Amino acid sequence: MSLRSRVGDVRRQILSRLYQRIVPLGVRGPIVTFSFDDFPRSALTTGATVLESFGGRATYYITMSLMHGKNDLGEQFHHEDLRAVLDRGHELASHTFSHLSARQVSYETFEDDVKRGEQAIREAIGVPGSGNFAYPYGDVTLKTKKRVGPEMRSCRGTHGGLNGPDIDLNLLRANSLYGDLNRVDAAKKLILENEKQGYWLIFYSHDVAAKPSPFGCTPQLLDMVCSFAATRGARLMTVAQVMKDLEQECESRECCEVET
Repeated sequence: MSLRSRVGDVRRQILSRLYQRIVPLGVRGPIVTFSFDDFPRSALTTGATVLESFGGRATYYITMSLMHGKNDLGEQFHHEDLRAVLDRGHELASHTFSHLSARQVSYETFEDDVKRGEQAIREAIGVPGSGNFAYPYGDVTLKTKKRVGPEMRSCRGTHGGLNGPDIDLNLLRANSLYGDLNRVDAAKKLILENEKQGYWLIFYSHDVAAKPSPFGCTPQLLDMVCSFAATRGARLMTVAQVMKDLEQECESRECCEVET
């Protein structure tokens, strides 16, 4: 293992252990959540259709500054797509306004962009977003976890693994779903382990296309993973749906922050 990899592992361990906001999952699992970051339009036009065929819905972590644009992920979402997401039963969550890295800008700049992103969603659809959030690039610092985390219903990163038996709402674990059918076995392995433990598994991707970007997946991969999760009896839920269940637990048991 390279020095850079070791440093990265140590950083992830520290971030995972400090400034937690813990809620027990209880017996709600196994749960599988599919999420899409940035919001390439194909994640709705193709990705949502796949999920809906299995009775599932997705969480869309949107970057409002990308609306009507085009980049390496393909065409980005249009204004009317925001309402379509909600009308079809999916979730609109936040991913900052400008897709800033918490590790590349000051905390004040990052916090302002988080608030700006939330406000832009509210102005675009006339109602607030779900209050759930994902760190762009998966970049998170101790300061942002400590201060931004409690202001949101949940904050999702890109640290791999399962959520449970206790869930850190300030840094939900999530696993990439990139590529084509060569990634099916790895995804199935996660689903089976999640089933065994009775935990909460979150997948994230970006575009959904026959020739996806390095950060997207093919419709065939998404279809096979959704199908397998549904066949195994996992509950296909958005982050907002899981949070609604968990919030009852928060009301009956004070969520704790660990600052050691």
